[in-house]
Amino acid sequence: MKLDPPRSFMKEQAFMNLSKKNMSFEDVFNHIVRFMEMDPQGNYRLIVGTDSQVHKFHTIFVTGIVIKREGKGAWACILPVKFPKKFLNLHEKISMETTLTEQVALLFDDERKNELIDIVLPHLYRGSSFSIEGHIDVGLEKRSLSRFLANEMMARIESAGLEPVVKPESFVASGYANRYTKQPKRFLKYE
Repeated sequence: MKLDPPRSFMKEQAFMNLSKKNMSFEDVFNHIVRFMEMDPQGNYRLIVGTDSQVHKFHTIFVTGIVIKREGKGAWACILPVKFPKKFLNLHEKISMETTLTEQVALLFDDERKNELIDIVLPHLYRGSSFSIEGHIDVGLEKRSLSRFLANEMMARIESAGLEPVVKPESFVASGYANRYTKQPKRFLKYE
């Protein structure tokens, strides 16, 4: 069984957040556009990050998408994916998290990125900004078990056109997405 989900698979998945279920990627993108249009002079960070949790017979991967307006709030959603396999090898697990982050980030193609940039572009001289980050659930500290994977995963995220961010700053992967991997029955209807 091939576990690397193609982009068409990613587009067909249901994104969700606390207020809305079963969003298409187009719905997600439209929410992001509306959020940015409310304050086009803001400083925006579009962030994608994935975390996972191994359960008894499967592994849940949750990818978070967050549009953060510095100092003025955020809008966020998740994409949960269940694999009928226990990912016990750390490299394999972190690599799949990175793959899912890359796949979701690739949904923001050049046309969509340009549409988001065009929102803040007229206000750049007033301090507006827009960046895209890929949050990775690895750390660089000596005590981190994943530190030997950090350079590889950072290079992958960078090659996908994202600014790589690792722990402790990778809050979308290690905080937001992580929260939803622990008790998936609270928000998933798959069992």
